[in-house]
Amino acid sequence: MAGIRLQPEDSDVSQQPRAVAVSASDLVSDDDRSVAADSWSIKSEYGSTLDDDQRHADAAEALSNVNLRAASDYSSDKDEPDSETVSSMLGFQSYWDAAYTDELTNFREHGHAGEVWFGVDVMEVVASWTKALCIDISQGRIPNHVDDLKAGASEQDNKLLSSWSVLDIGTGNGLLLQELAKQGFSDLTGTDYSELAINLAQSLAIRDGFSDIKFLVDDVLETKMEQEFQLVMDKGTLDAIGLHPDGPVKRMMYWDSVSRLVAPGGLLVITSCNNTKDELIQEVESFNRRKIATGQELEAAKNEGPVFQYVSHVRTYPTFMFGGSVGSRVATVAFLRK
Repeated sequence: MAGIRLQPEDSDVSQQPRAVAVSASDLVSDDDRSVAADSWSIKSEYGSTLDDDQRHADAAEALSNVNLRAASDYSSDKDEPDSETVSSMLGFQSYWDAAYTDELTNFREHGHAGEVWFGVDVMEVVASWTKALCIDISQGRIPNHVDDLKAGASEQDNKLLSSWSVLDIGTGNGLLLQELAKQGFSDLTGTDYSELAINLAQSLAIRDGFSDIKFLVDDVLETKMEQEFQLVMDKGTLDAIGLHPDGPVKRMMYWDSVSRLVAPGGLLVITSCNNTKDELIQEVESFNRRKIATGQELEAAKNEGPVFQYVSHVRTYPTFMFGGSVGSRVATVAFLRK
């Protein structure tokens, strides 16, 4: 699973026909999907002021403009899917399986890595910023601002980072884990509920010299993972989950699951183009209250403390003024597991 597609890394590369048992006319090309997502993201780059209904309406309009036909989970007798169906397609596994069928075929035939969700620049910022944050925490500091720290690696930094176990949920093509490896992290695992995505991620990691990265098929909402990780990364997965018709329920499932994957004292770093920093913090606070109220987190309930605590966020993304509010197209926020 991945997030909403922003600028593709190789936008000029033609996509191959999808290798699935449906007619080509029933499915939109990967390029068209990118155009639709780009159209929506442009409309939503002032997204901090848009409510959920407006975001979904924008997505539906953009996708409808490329005449996206319904397949498998979305089949109906209608010639065109209605806006509610279209806006929720990104929340279904079948959408991502189809997308990664294209990208895996393209990799095998042309060697292309596929799209970098949110763009290469954002991925590099997320990786270097997360590294600086982890180093600070390893040294006993919980910073309020880490954007100005130098990204250069030292021997001591690499020793600190080697102790961090990292899980990337909804890893897609796994390129974020490769970027984290370049920053000095070494205990790296990626999961995705699409087996095709995992096949692509494994192939790219082997080709690019990162064969030590582990990749597993796993659905974060029904995770079979028993290990706790000191760092859990999410770049777009929560966005996609929220676009499912049962998004509110599935988001609650997400937080229940992620709270079991992040080790006490560990970090959860979320990058989103459909939620602002403040919205993510509010969602975490709501989860904290729910866990304490239900008594499922006994220690937290006993101490009346939160499960997750906001630590910091990336401040270097471009911001926009809209309707009297300041917003950013992308938000990256870190939370500490108590």
